[in-house]
Amino acid sequence: MDPRRGKAVVITGASSGIGAATAEAFAADGARLVLAARNAEALEDVAERCRHAGGEALVVPTDVTNAAAVTHLAGRARDHLGVIDLWFSNVGIGAVGRFHEVPIEAHRRVIEANLIGHLNDAHAVLPIFIAQRRGVFVNMISVGAFFPAPLAVAYSASKFGLRGMSEALRSELVDYPDIHVCDVYPTLVDTPAFRHSGNYLGNPVEVSGAMDPRHVARAVVGLADRPRNSIGVGAPVGLMKLAQFLGAAATRRAIERSLDRSRRMPATAGNLFVPPAPAGGIDGGFRAQRPRHTLVAAASLCGVAALFAGGAWLARRPARSG
Repeated sequence: MDPRRGKAVVITGASSGIGAATAEAFAADGARLVLAARNAEALEDVAERCRHAGGEALVVPTDVTNAAAVTHLAGRARDHLGVIDLWFSNVGIGAVGRFHEVPIEAHRRVIEANLIGHLNDAHAVLPIFIAQRRGVFVNMISVGAFFPAPLAVAYSASKFGLRGMSEALRSELVDYPDIHVCDVYPTLVDTPAFRHSGNYLGNPVEVSGAMDPRHVARAVVGLADRPRNSIGVGAPVGLMKLAQFLGAAATRRAIERSLDRSRRMPATAGNLFVPPAPAGGIDGGFRAQRPRHTLVAAASLCGVAALFAGGAWLARRPARSG
């Protein structure tokens, strides 16, 4: 029997993108799921697909920025499932634009969802894990925890903060060897998130080089049985750490050069304050498009950073005599 069969799993941000893909991947292994996000209708659609795939699914609409709501979610999940084997903290939103031109309320909302929301998740489930003396907390972060993202300052702040949160939690939980905090660092992923984001640039965001969300989902599912502190999806974590110090200036210049200035659009808060309608499913649709002007993808940034890292290493190598 597959060891994941029957796993009890909670997924926040489950209504679309990586969250929905991960729910379906767990369901295919017979998992028992509790799915959370703000959009109840979208969650029901995902839950129905999970049931069809062979899993069980309970929907608990939740805004993770509300600590009391997340505590309620954890209690419902524990009561319904009996135990919680894995909690996937997956909510992530964004707002693009020059920092001083983005309303401060939008910056605050990004921090509330991407950082405070994940803190709320951990604060609600860790007492359950400690009582069980086991559990896996999966923190969806991104390559953005290593690469600063000009035109997305609050997003960068939230992702750098999540990395510190996980490292600190692991230190606190050292006396609980069967409680794991696992970070997932994907490069660019083709989800509806880019279309849903707040956009204060005046230009639409187009991306290229994105990976299938199901690839990230498989990595998350694997952590249920083989927990690891950190995994990179699309590029090694070690390269991300090295490139953090080598590629920031190139990242800024590349992003500025690649904005599509040929089209205009009005500023929008996107899904910052209300759920998107429609939710958008798993895929963003960018993989099907021919690359045009693009906002530089995180995957491309890894390649730029790798060149910087390789060049710096070669420059320091002693010359070999013939």
